[in-house]
Amino acid sequence: MDTALNSSERLSWGTLGSVRPLLNFQPERDADDIQTALDQKDINTLVRILTNLSNAQRQNVAQAYQNLTQKELKAGLKKVLSGDLEALMLGLIMTPEQFEAHRLRQAMEGVGTDEETLLEILCIRTPLQLSNIEDVYNKEYKRDLEKDLVSETSGDFSKLLVALLKKQHGRGPLEMDTEVLSEELSNKKADAGPWIRILTTRDPGHLRNVLIQLEAETDQPVSDVIEKRFAGIFSGDLKLGLQTLVRCIQNPSLYLAQRIQTMKGSVLQGVMLSHSEEDLLAVRVAYKMQTGTSLYTTLQKQFKGDLQQALLAVCRAED
Repeated sequence: MDTALNSSERLSWGTLGSVRPLLNFQPERDADDIQTALDQKDINTLVRILTNLSNAQRQNVAQAYQNLTQKELKAGLKKVLSGDLEALMLGLIMTPEQFEAHRLRQAMEGVGTDEETLLEILCIRTPLQLSNIEDVYNKEYKRDLEKDLVSETSGDFSKLLVALLKKQHGRGPLEMDTEVLSEELSNKKADAGPWIRILTTRDPGHLRNVLIQLEAETDQPVSDVIEKRFAGIFSGDLKLGLQTLVRCIQNPSLYLAQRIQTMKGSVLQGVMLSHSEEDLLAVRVAYKMQTGTSLYTTLQKQFKGDLQQALLAVCRAED
């Protein structure tokens, strides 16, 4: 097993995470307890151990388990777990980069493509994070992420996804960027090119100012502007992509909070695990503001048993 922990080891993916490192951490002891729990099919103990560690600590436990048993922890978990709980627990023992790569692959496997998951990851993640995720994806799946994105999509939407994968966080003249988008809106024929170029090559702070100015000029939300501009001859995917990107630029925590309101298993787990050590506290706040109910209370009502306990442990606390 590759034990290089990258960003997860340094907890550098954010500071508003709900999951923090366990004090008095003893990986060999946890590995021994996990082996016993697997033998006895004691799922409660497995959940308790793995949800109370940071990702970097879980990597250490997985390595300690392999040293102890000469087997991978993933294989042991798959023997005793199933369904959504299995997916969650396997997600916990992946590195952040592995987990996002896994989500991207799942979004493109089988019949149909989960465009919203592709957009979530590509819009939210920074250029450095995406570069690391792409490297892991190509290595783990022996595939090329960029080629997979192109093969699963088409037209301007495909161009948007590739631009997001290769996005930059530079700065341009605020007035010039706003003017370019204003001019595009004044043209008779809609052109996605300027939107894709500007929205994927500037840092979020700069783009928020661009969008504020554009809304002042048009006297309507940018999302509504895009809705009208790219209706008709353009694909719905392109419109969805640009609107999602704008929402992630303006308020990523709100976007994620709205995304998990359906409580759909794969989406909920994807967002919670991806952001558990980064900014899940901010997502929790946005969720309560949107729904009037805390995420913790919602999880208590929607789920039962060991899955409920695992999700509550990742969520961590009531708001």
